[in-house]
Amino acid sequence: MTDKYKVLVVILVILSTVILSCKEEEEIIAGIAGCTDSNALNYLFNATSNDGSCIYAYEIAQGTWDLTPDCSDLPIPIPIPDFSVNDLIPESINVDGGGGDTLYIDMNGSKFTGVIDSAGNILVDEQTISIDFSAATVPVQVSGDGMIESANSGYMDLKYSGVIDFIPEIPIPVPFNITCYIDLEK
Repeated sequence: MTDKYKVLVVILVILSTVILSCKEEEEIIAGIAGCTDSNALNYLFNATSNDGSCIYAYEIAQGTWDLTPDCSDLPIPIPIPDFSVNDLIPESINVDGGGGDTLYIDMNGSKFTGVIDSAGNILVDEQTISIDFSAATVPVQVSGDGMIESANSGYMDLKYSGVIDFIPEIPIPVPFNITCYIDLEK
């Protein structure tokens, strides 16, 4: 090969390297569009430009959720035919925001609070609510946790405890602990 051709090949290699590196630089500058807020559920760690697609757990947790409960039974027989703890859980709940990360959960008029983090994890610290049994309204302690998995689905694990003392057939107060796994769907 003559020196002219060698020089020409070297020049072509250098030019193609410069052109390719400029193209890579343009791609880096143009960036990857996505959610750049690390507090969002759909945070894209390698996004270099925010495209406005960020979804926040606190916002999507609010609204009306349909419930599918799976609750343990009461530790005592209730003299109500075909009674199930699942019957005490409403078909839906309404969740309102209280500012910050606080949620107000309304379950058949019994309201309790929870907090939600940026990953969608929900925590319900123990608090007292009232549940209407057919014979009486009973104060009940509720606590638990859960997760908003997407804009349309999630779950809650709630624990209910209290004392049943309104059943004439059972002359002594009976403490109870019930767990409910509840699927959430919008």
